[in-house]
Amino acid sequence: MRTGHDPFDAAKRSAIMRAVKAKDTAPERVVRKLVFALGYRYRLHRSDLPGKPDLVFPGRRKAIFVHGCFWHGHGCKRGDRPPSANAAYWQAKIARNRARDAANAAALTADGWSALTLWECELKDAAMLERRVGAFLD
Repeated sequence: MRTGHDPFDAAKRSAIMRAVKAKDTAPERVVRKLVFALGYRYRLHRSDLPGKPDLVFPGRRKAIFVHGCFWHGHGCKRGDRPPSANAAYWQAKIARNRARDAANAAALTADGWSALTLWECELKDAAMLERRVGAFLD
């Protein structure tokens, strides 16, 4: 049975949502490739750090998070588009994600780490991305 404006039935929507990954996403791979090309080496998803940052530079005590605009409530065109189906659920979920992201960044800072958040929409501008990442890691 379809609800709201969702073009997929419940089983198909469930399969689509199961396919959404938390690690090794396309935006994350773009950032990893850039960082490696710049000559930096990193660790992935350190579970002993708050939020399990996507890229970790232990010697520099720096971490990079690569966030999807929709999932983490970015203010860009894609992140600011509210879902029409089950809107209350998604608004609450994204609000929880944002609160958790802020708490993780604060915990990293309190532990003496620096964190950089890169948004999915920012990855389109390679020159700007290279400047931001380079400035953060230097």
